[in-house]
Amino acid sequence: MHDLGGRQGFGPVVVEQDEPVFHADWERVARAVTFAAVANVDNPSTSKFRHAIERMDPAHYLSSSYYEHWLTAAATLAVEAGLVTPEALEARAGGPFPVSQPVLVDDVAVPAQRSARFGVGDRVRVRNMHPGGHTRCPGYVRDKVGVVTSLEGEWNIPDVEAHSHARVPDAVYSVRFSTEELWGDGEPGASVNVDLWDCYLEPA
Repeated sequence: MHDLGGRQGFGPVVVEQDEPVFHADWERVARAVTFAAVANVDNPSTSKFRHAIERMDPAHYLSSSYYEHWLTAAATLAVEAGLVTPEALEARAGGPFPVSQPVLVDDVAVPAQRSARFGVGDRVRVRNMHPGGHTRCPGYVRDKVGVVTSLEGEWNIPDVEAHSHARVPDAVYSVRFSTEELWGDGEPGASVNVDLWDCYLEPA
């Protein structure tokens, strides 16, 4: 449900001028608790944390704020790691405390490391992939054609990092897509750039 690109009906994006880092003291605490929880689980990584947010119940995700997502992920990882029991969590919270849905992927294939296959100006197609676990490949770009505009270095493949102790660096590109290509009725001449790992792509 977090992958909302291109979906309608959620209202305008509200831009808050001079937005503070935290709107309330509890958000500051939630951020600190999240770092502590992630650091004390098996295979700690940002990808594992992101996947805990992705696994939130859709209704809960859409009705909660940014740092509520963080707090839910922290609680979920803490429960899954045995750092706290659901009963102790709810006792401390003074009532029901929602955690995310279970992980659906126990293990993932670990690809071999390879060098960048594409350069600036190359046309690429995003693989029409539907992984059961974590991915940083947005649904709205899958099976779409774009153009590489820059190389962003090598970063660990998040789809692997979230579910395995393996760390596999892969080239990351900024890929530009026309809105017509993505949604068919996009604003003429407008485009969207998305950072994508090499393993998500194939020659167009």
